[in-house]
Amino acid sequence: MILKRVLPFAKDLLSKVITKGDIVVDATAGNGYDTVFLAELVGETGHVYAFDVQAEAIKSTQEKLIQANLHSRSTLILDGHENVSTYVQSEIAAAIFNLGYLPGSNLEIVTKGKSTIQALESLLGMLKVGGIIVLVVYHGHIGGKEEKDALMNYVQQLPQSFAHVLSYQFLNQQNNPPFIIAIEKMKAN
Repeated sequence: MILKRVLPFAKDLLSKVITKGDIVVDATAGNGYDTVFLAELVGETGHVYAFDVQAEAIKSTQEKLIQANLHSRSTLILDGHENVSTYVQSEIAAAIFNLGYLPGSNLEIVTKGKSTIQALESLLGMLKVGGIIVLVVYHGHIGGKEEKDALMNYVQQLPQSFAHVLSYQFLNQQNNPPFIIAIEKMKAN
């Protein structure tokens, strides 16, 4: 397949901007796959801050980091991503969100538009010029459409001179397929 699926495309975007020594954020640690990927990209001198509201997600992420011998490159935070500015005060190169719910867990614990937008606002302030924020939007769950609509409204209002915003999605797939919103910062606040 020539067209990249959503998750490989998200990783491709991140790998184009993250270099050794960078500080990055995984706003939804989930099962830990993105945190491990980011820890590999930032190298020994970089750092990943990974957030999740569920202890089981933090535990799963920690186990994967230890298995990959990357745990020293990361800080795992049991808190909502809307509180990112409490923990991260440095300039960041990138951030990723996987919105929705933690697969295999309580389906009632989902990301929400209000807290995601709060996190986005904070992260855009921390993001270096040329940095990127990638949101993988899973919206086929209860509350998912509301979060998707709130996010789309928010990102469409970002001035083009400040950030370029991309939507990447497959249009002919069934059952609310996930899509990407990517935000590249073009100038300082």
